[in-house]
Amino acid sequence: MTRKILVSNALPYANGDIHLGHLVGYIQADIWVRYQRMRGHCVHYVCADDTHGTPVMLRAEKEGVTPEALIERVHGEHLRDFTGFGVAFDNYHSTHSAENKAYAEDIYTRLRGADLIDVRSIEQYYDPVKQMFLPDRFIKGECPKCGAADQYGDNCEVCGAAYAPTELKNPFSAVSGATPMLRESEHYFFRLSDPRAVAFLREWTRGSNAAGTRRLQQEAANKMKEWLGEEGENKLSDWDISRDAPYFGFEIPDAPGKYFYVWLDAPIGYLASFRNLAERQSGIVVEDYTDAERAAAAGTEMVHFIGKDILYFHALFWPAMLHFAGYRTPTQLCVNGFLTVDGAKMSKSRGTFITAQSYLAQGLDPEWLRYYFASKSNGTMEDVDLNLDDMIAKVNSDLVGKFVNIASRCAGFIVKRFDGRLGDVDAEMAAEFSAAMGAGLIARAYEERDFGRALREIMRLADIANQYVNDHKPWELAKQEGEEAHLHTACTTALTLFRDLALYLKPVLPALAAKVEDFLAIEPMAWPEVWAALPTGHQIKPYKHMMTRVERKQIDGLLDANRESLAPAPARGTEGGKAASSQQRHGEKQQHAAQQAETALPTISIDDFTKVELRIAKIVNAEHVEGADKLIRLQLDIGEKDESGAAKTRQVFAGIKSAYDPATLIGRLTVMVANLAPRKMKFGMSEGMVLAASDDGGTAPGLFILSPDAGAQPGMRVK
Repeated sequence: MTRKILVSNALPYANGDIHLGHLVGYIQADIWVRYQRMRGHCVHYVCADDTHGTPVMLRAEKEGVTPEALIERVHGEHLRDFTGFGVAFDNYHSTHSAENKAYAEDIYTRLRGADLIDVRSIEQYYDPVKQMFLPDRFIKGECPKCGAADQYGDNCEVCGAAYAPTELKNPFSAVSGATPMLRESEHYFFRLSDPRAVAFLREWTRGSNAAGTRRLQQEAANKMKEWLGEEGENKLSDWDISRDAPYFGFEIPDAPGKYFYVWLDAPIGYLASFRNLAERQSGIVVEDYTDAERAAAAGTEMVHFIGKDILYFHALFWPAMLHFAGYRTPTQLCVNGFLTVDGAKMSKSRGTFITAQSYLAQGLDPEWLRYYFASKSNGTMEDVDLNLDDMIAKVNSDLVGKFVNIASRCAGFIVKRFDGRLGDVDAEMAAEFSAAMGAGLIARAYEERDFGRALREIMRLADIANQYVNDHKPWELAKQEGEEAHLHTACTTALTLFRDLALYLKPVLPALAAKVEDFLAIEPMAWPEVWAALPTGHQIKPYKHMMTRVERKQIDGLLDANRESLAPAPARGTEGGKAASSQQRHGEKQQHAAQQAETALPTISIDDFTKVELRIAKIVNAEHVEGADKLIRLQLDIGEKDESGAAKTRQVFAGIKSAYDPATLIGRLTVMVANLAPRKMKFGMSEGMVLAASDDGGTAPGLFILSPDAGAQPGMRVK
């Protein structure tokens, strides 16, 4: 059955460059969209620039241009960068559009008609130097929930909490550095705390779509439970949806001088971009995707790819707005983590900022990064860590050493000895690759956005293909008399397997796949239901080199091009980063104290460490433990055999129930302590311990089991 899916990415803000951190979510979405299309499904993939708000207004003022001129220029820059990395939107629009204005006014009017809009007077921060009310993102201070320093006025990047800017501790203006004043102003609120909204969200955030897929990943659902509270609780606050002039945005109907807060009309940009696409492309019935009743009847889907920093808005405000305005709600939120660089979050303000354009300008292949990000993506909210040395090794090993190498070693013999025409395919190898396709492991991994698992399986097949070439040695067969048929079959088989690998890699590496299609002289590859060999007698083209190795000097050139933004960020509060403020010194003091606490642990010798036997373990089964609040029962394969030589598993009880759905763990690799003494528990014997990272509390959402890099196998020793 053909699926009809509207897919969107989070809207990048029109006030800065696209950097590598942004690209994680866009590349993940693009891979999923390409896979769905290869399966024959109908997918509309849209995005837009998020253009409204005070930051855009202030930047335009600083540059001496109108906000409209600024956002038009940035729109072109953003689209250039996305296109450069193969992110192929069907439409890339703007929230400053007639379609967005119409949708925003319609949703607002319907919510007002449902008695879900309040007008009340509030105290708001005002910058006495700049003489303007400050938007949330231009007020900074300490998070009222966790105490983290240098956080924005609407949500905390450390703990993810959302709050009012007046709740910040030690606030300051990010515009002038001045201490803001409180002044009264009349504001408009969406009544998110209304019992109707709370009841709806409690059901929506823990529910599934029509296909039986959870709307939210387990980690996201856990976070929603924390924000919503237990049954009978109401932890939600009403949402301020208005801002005072001067403001760049849409004026609220019948409210002169009041504007829709940018976060109200930003997600509406998904619908506006889709509407704009439909106006230019025939055959799209917008209401079949956007109207609640018609979408249910049409069986359409609406899937949002977003970063975890905007989960609160997309899993609470957005579905509630849509539902009570009569629009359809998202069928699925696909939430990605941040990009970290050597374990630290990428951020311009924190000095780890590499622009997408600088990567392209240095001549680096964008598909290197697409492959690396995919190899690190597992369909969860875990952060993706960028280690440039690791990227060099992975790309050179997997794509050049394993994949491209197959064609480069065999194509010349077909062209020179057989006039470019293929022969018969080795039946035994054909059966093995056909079985791999029939098992559907790669397809399931792509569907679940566990791209790392898909690539590990693809590279396993690449190893098989390379072993086949090594076993048959076409370079030696070509020198021997009477081996023409053998040579023809061996090279044909290798190129057919090369075709299969290219097909599997196509969602991740569309440009490389296109080169393969041209070289093999075949139609664009779609995902087949059954395996088929390339026809005997089919003529291919002469082989041309398809991908170069990554050189360290290229990466060094990238770092040099971003040297200014990679320098430590200046102190806030003054032009040019003069002396740090008391708030910053306080934050540094807290950080120093935390570091001291961490380093206060006693040191151990290498002999102490080697006493711990760490092994790579494959989770072959995972299930809830009846009667246990925190435990999941894991069956782990660490490469052990029983007396008969059959695979033997170990049973381990892990206290990770709050963070993981057991079904999502099956098939994953993790790390376990293999020589821990067995422990008799109420529910059975626990024969080891899996390793997990956690925050100080050790509970969800800050609980993450460790995963090894691609290529690790069950039983390998961690040293």
